[in-house]
Amino acid sequence: MIITIVCDVLGVENNGTATAAYNFIRSMRAKGHTVRVVSADQDKIGVKDNYVMPVLSMGPFNGYVRKVGVTLARTDKNILYEAIKGADVVHLLLPFGMSRKAIKICKKLNVPITTSTHCQAENLTSHLFLDHFKWATHLAYRNFYNHVYRHVDCIHYPTKFIKEDMKKHGYINTNDYVISNGVTSRFAKSRVDKPLEYKDKYVILFAGRFSREKNHKFLINAIKLSPYKNKIQLIFAGVGQLEDSIRKLGSKLPNPPIIKYFTKEELVRVMNYADLYVHPSKIELEGISLLEAMACGLVPIVSTSKRSATKHFALYSENLFDCNSPSDLASKISFWIENPKLKEKVSEEYVKYSKHFDYEMCMNQMEKMLFDAIEINDKKSEIKNENR
Repeated sequence: MIITIVCDVLGVENNGTATAAYNFIRSMRAKGHTVRVVSADQDKIGVKDNYVMPVLSMGPFNGYVRKVGVTLARTDKNILYEAIKGADVVHLLLPFGMSRKAIKICKKLNVPITTSTHCQAENLTSHLFLDHFKWATHLAYRNFYNHVYRHVDCIHYPTKFIKEDMKKHGYINTNDYVISNGVTSRFAKSRVDKPLEYKDKYVILFAGRFSREKNHKFLINAIKLSPYKNKIQLIFAGVGQLEDSIRKLGSKLPNPPIIKYFTKEELVRVMNYADLYVHPSKIELEGISLLEAMACGLVPIVSTSKRSATKHFALYSENLFDCNSPSDLASKISFWIENPKLKEKVSEEYVKYSKHFDYEMCMNQMEKMLFDAIEINDKKSEIKNENR
C-alpha cells in the first residue's frame, strides 16, 4: 500500500517522537510499502518520497524553537495535496497545524486516517508554564480531540496509561490500539567495559530531552543528598533548551554530569557500561529510552508521577521513588549501590520483561492498524452510499 506520514515535527533522531517516527517509516518500507513522508526538514528536499514544507517562522520565538530542537512546518496545501493524493492511508504523528489541514484533504479524497498519540497536553502546557493547571491541560486535550482525534479512523496509543488519560478528557467513539513504539534489536545486553575515566565511578544514566517536564534538576538534587555523591557520575543523554541551566546546577556536584547527545550506537554502549538508570520525568506517555535501557539490562528507578506512564514498568517497589521527594530517590539509589548481587539478578528480569516491547511485533500490530483503517473507511463509504 501507499502510506503518507504527516510529521508536523520530525528533525533528527534525538527524541522519543522522532525515534518512533523513523522506526515506523523504516519498518513499513522494509515490509514493502511505499511511504511518503511530509515534513519541514529542508535536508530532505529532493529525497525520494519526501514532501518538504517551508519552515514556519515564529518571529521573536525562533531562537527558543531552535533550542527546543524542532523545525515547525508552514503548510503548503499544494504540496500536502500531492503527498496525500493516491495514498491508501494517511498516518498523522502530532495533533498540530499540518495534520489538521491533512484531515480536510483526506475527507475530500476519501482517504482513511490513522494517528498516533505522541503528544501529551502537558508537553505543550509545560512550555507555557501552565502544566500545573488542570483547566489548561483539559483545554489542550479538547482542542486536540475536536480538531484531530475525532476525525480519524483509528488511534494508536503507545500505552494503556495515555489511552485512559485521554479518555478522561472525553475521547470517545474511536477505534483504539494500544501498541508500544517498540525497542529495536540494537538495544540488547552485552559486555562493554567502562571507559577508564569512569572505572572508579558509579555511573547513573538518564536519556531524555533537556526540558522542564523531564526533571533533570530533581535527579541532580537527589545526588546532592546521597552519601555516595563523591563516587556517582551522572550521564545525561539528549538535547534541549535547558542544557545550560542543567549544566550550571550540575557543576555543583563533586562529579559534574556528562551532558551530550549520543548517537544510537553510542547510547547502546553507554547503557551497557552504566550501573543504573534513573527516569525522573514528571510527564511521559511511554518513555522509550527507559524501555531501551531495560533491554540493555539496566535496572531502573522511575518516578511515581501520576502524569507519567513509566511507573507502570517498575517490577518492584525499589524501582520507584516518590516524585516529590529527592531524599527518597537518593535512598533508592543507595539501595541498589549496596545490593549489587540483587541488582544483577533483577537486571536479567528486566531484560526478559523488555521482550514485551519487541519492535518487530509492535510494527506488525501497527501495520494491521493501517489495514483496519482502510477496511473501516470502506465500510463507512458503503453505508454513506446506501443512505443516499
